[in-house]
Amino acid sequence: MALAVSPAGYRPGAAELLRRHWPLLPLAATVLLLLAPIAAGDASTSGKVGPADAASLLLVFVCTVQALRGRVRELSPLGVLVLGVPAVGLAVATVTAGDPYAALPGFVRYLQVFVLVPAAIVLLVRDAGEFRLAAGCFVVLALVQGAVGVVQYATHTGASYQGEDVRAVGTFGPGDVMGMATVVAYGLVVATAAALAPGLPRRVRQLAGGAALVLVVPLVLSFSRGAWIATAGAAVLVMLLAGIRRALKVLLALAAAGVVLVGGLGVGSEMVAERLTSITQVSSAPDQSVTDRYTMWAAAESMWRERPAVGVGLKGFPANRDGHSSLGLSSGSDTAGAGQAYIRQPLLSPHNMYLLVLSEQGLVGLIALAGGWAVLLVAGLRRCATGGSGLQDCGLIATGLFVWQLTDFLYADIGGPSTVLTGVIIGLAAWWALPSHSGGEAVPGGPGRPGARPAFGAGRGPGEAAAAGGRTGSAAALRTVPGADGR
Repeated sequence: MALAVSPAGYRPGAAELLRRHWPLLPLAATVLLLLAPIAAGDASTSGKVGPADAASLLLVFVCTVQALRGRVRELSPLGVLVLGVPAVGLAVATVTAGDPYAALPGFVRYLQVFVLVPAAIVLLVRDAGEFRLAAGCFVVLALVQGAVGVVQYATHTGASYQGEDVRAVGTFGPGDVMGMATVVAYGLVVATAAALAPGLPRRVRQLAGGAALVLVVPLVLSFSRGAWIATAGAAVLVMLLAGIRRALKVLLALAAAGVVLVGGLGVGSEMVAERLTSITQVSSAPDQSVTDRYTMWAAAESMWRERPAVGVGLKGFPANRDGHSSLGLSSGSDTAGAGQAYIRQPLLSPHNMYLLVLSEQGLVGLIALAGGWAVLLVAGLRRCATGGSGLQDCGLIATGLFVWQLTDFLYADIGGPSTVLTGVIIGLAAWWALPSHSGGEAVPGGPGRPGARPAFGAGRGPGEAAAAGGRTGSAAALRTVPGADGR
């Protein structure tokens, strides 16, 4: 091993960057491959392995190879517990299901989203630079999908909504009306966090703020009440964590944008007003979708009471739904538009992730999953309050995305091509909340180990770069060059 001096202002080339960070390519692909359109009329596509799912499996494979070569972060005991216990709960729910073979696909899906993908991200992402790369992919995905959605609204080529083909659904199609709303909301939260982070360059914060304002439009045109509520909650939390003064500026900008778009330009004003009003009418005059949701919530609770410890088994909700539902449940939801003919889609989940887990996995599964999420949330918020210099944006992004997901789980569950992003978000939240066991560099042995990936900077936590002007000096930085000693 030898120490070489890198001159100030040194910028590695594209080939060097690719050599250093190639293990993250599957992570970027997992997010960006959701730009691939879903075939019109194929409502069952959401239940199949899509390009993003394949990329996530490649991510897990790359992580496994890197782990065998000793080139991943070292997890703390808490990290092992939080990321590993859900697998035990899933195994119990599968074995105790009435039909374990029918439950096996559910076991694989849950293992992918809640165990393997998050663990791979925690182990592979070494520093703040790589974290920001993953977060930036969310913004790119949101901008492209949002642009498609706005065009759909403007040209009346979207999904059917109140008799008009105006609902923005992006490339996900009417069979997955929440897909575009979800990815746009992710991008909006990331952009808002980046715009508020004091540690980022002014130019980056300005671009992020502009992206956040632009993404408000497709989010509104998605007519998704759940996405609106989750985004508002996550954005407010990010603003409070960033500081009251910064929060007020962003709130004023968003309010002005809303007035111009809906009040001035009339962008979906009547439909948006009706949709907003329906949020407050869930008990007095609920629409059929709300009635169906309450009915399925009651059915999920009934299933849990029947088998409180382990539930009815993974993928068991559809088979047990009718035996636990009242007559108020409709046969399905109507979907059409965006290049798809009319299709009646059956209601196969309670549209509440916590109740879905409770009904299919019982208290064992709920404690294993939701308990780990609670640990990550508390640890993440605590680190936001005491986080290292230069990492404020990572903390705001990770916490904002995770809070969005946990809020959305109150009235939605996994399903559709965008489900794999849930695993990515949990992984980013765990990366932020769970420091490396060694508390130092992410790669065991440091970048001087032969063949190890050199980090952006020596860290004191997961991905925490050394502060500028520290022991390295201002004109040059000591860099470990693998192979400089002849190896």
